[in-house]
Amino acid sequence: MQLSEFDYELPAELIAQTPLENRDASRLLVLNRKEQSWADSEFTSLAPYLQPDDVLVLNNTRVFPARLVGRRDPSGGRVEVLLVRQLEPMLWEALVRPAHRLKAGARVVFAEGKLNAEIITALEGGRRVLQFECDDDLDAMLDEFGEVPLPPYIKRPEGSTQKDRERYQTVYANSRGAVAAPTAGLHFTEGMLDRVRDRGVQIVEITLHVGYGTFEPVRVDEIEKHRVAPETFAISSQAATAINDARDCGRRIISVGTTTTRALESAVNTRGEVEPGIGLAAITITPGYSFRITDALITNFHLPQSSLLLLVCAFAGRELVLDGYRHAVESGYRFYSYGDCMLIL
Repeated sequence: MQLSEFDYELPAELIAQTPLENRDASRLLVLNRKEQSWADSEFTSLAPYLQPDDVLVLNNTRVFPARLVGRRDPSGGRVEVLLVRQLEPMLWEALVRPAHRLKAGARVVFAEGKLNAEIITALEGGRRVLQFECDDDLDAMLDEFGEVPLPPYIKRPEGSTQKDRERYQTVYANSRGAVAAPTAGLHFTEGMLDRVRDRGVQIVEITLHVGYGTFEPVRVDEIEKHRVAPETFAISSQAATAINDARDCGRRIISVGTTTTRALESAVNTRGEVEPGIGLAAITITPGYSFRITDALITNFHLPQSSLLLLVCAFAGRELVLDGYRHAVESGYRFYSYGDCMLIL
């Protein structure tokens, strides 16, 4: 299939720039695959769409302040760094700007010299391997001087805010390692999770550390040639047992987010069971993929021609999804990370 088949028109004013005052105040578009229909609802009305004994799977990854702004040493030129993947302690792969001026051997100073880095290797696509140097713990330095790496469509000329640090994070985030939030989970509050439990739904947590690859633009015309970069996931034996037991009994597995879906579908073995452990989510899900674990999906609205939209179309069908998106545009839904969401049944 051609990438151009996964496009839609979106007015810029529908791209949510700030979160709603209340996390669970979002609108919810409910897509029904069997009936090929959709209905407008509210996220606070989610629980009645769930069935007792459903299993709701959350991605509990935690976003860390992965964006750093520094200066070249000794020229003083501005440098922006987005940490992408830890290779070893103090050694990171990162996206840097301006990449063409940061070759192997270049040095960068952050936080007035409290944190320094040397470019070790120049990789393609603006990526570099950086060796950091500091007297304190690097995570502590990042927490103090780093910024939450908001997507580029959220405009913050002065950088992310303290409110972003709180709201670009799920309420159940506890495993540090993501450079972007699993945004479908941003709508949940502790109260909403309690209402879901009261419905008789079992809540299970897994981890997939969202990396840059999830949001990297699709640069090929034929979608089958696109490959999403691998991302690390971890599934405990308790989580795997809960999911496998549910499937054995014919209960639904509901993924909260495309990242959760990708982790689950990557962890399934030839017997159709989720294997516990740590692994790499290396699959790229496009239309034609046969889902083996996921029965329903909660997800935000995604960018045109993105790998995330391809996954959603693989799950619900291109025509139904794009028709739903067009309805959402006409109805003034809010889009992307801080926007509204969908429930696909």
